[in-house]
Amino acid sequence: MATRGAIVDLDGTVYRGDTPLVGAREGLELLHDTGHEVCFVSNNPAKSPTEFAARLIEMDVPVDAEAVVSAASVTASTLERTHPDADLFVIGSPGLRSVLTAAGFRLTDDPAACDVLVVSYDRGFEYDDMTDGLRAIEAGAAFVGTDPDRTIPTGDGRAVPGSGAIIDAIAGVVDRDPDWIAGKPAARMAETALDRLDSPPGECLVIGDRLDTDIAMGKRHGMETVLVLTGVTDRETFAASDITPDHVIDGLGDIGSVLATIDDN
Repeated sequence: MATRGAIVDLDGTVYRGDTPLVGAREGLELLHDTGHEVCFVSNNPAKSPTEFAARLIEMDVPVDAEAVVSAASVTASTLERTHPDADLFVIGSPGLRSVLTAAGFRLTDDPAACDVLVVSYDRGFEYDDMTDGLRAIEAGAAFVGTDPDRTIPTGDGRAVPGSGAIIDAIAGVVDRDPDWIAGKPAARMAETALDRLDSPPGECLVIGDRLDTDIAMGKRHGMETVLVLTGVTDRETFAASDITPDHVIDGLGDIGSVLATIDDN
């Protein structure tokens, strides 16, 4: 079946760090030229859609912020539905705090006084943060996370700990899993992206570099999945995984081969 929407991951698919990946811009242009509306998605919880759009524009990829869905923005929009007017205690980056504040939430420095404990990537994470998380849960707070990525790529290709590692640390201390996690492969991320595209899942591509988030999300929601090998997944990792994408390409610049295959079916 021909597709008309494309959910495209960012870090590891379009760029790595501050460097555009070879062929990525041309691949995006081909998607547009073949009538695909593109929605960019990222599990990076430290930036707003506006900041992601600005980075893409600097890389000569024209995009509006409405075409970007981030773990931070989905966390905020989900909290607006589940816990409107809540006081939040945030273990996370200044960027996430800014997104939540812009959405109208009050942030508190007292874990025992919050309604929701929000846990995410934080370069300054330390022992006292685990204690604060415990105090919040002891006081009856809800527990949510921005994204499940235990590691995240850096510009030099080496991984560093991500939100998932910190969420797991808090979960271990409080002896419970989060009530929900916003980022890929969660349904709330997929549903938000599909709403932006106004496309049914069966007519949508998911293109990304992570099997456990990008490809798993596409599989769960009946979308055509495309793994690129420019990020965290190499051929050895792919071969050992029980998650099987519909297509595997070296990079986004090779998306034409996928589109040709789909058009022939």
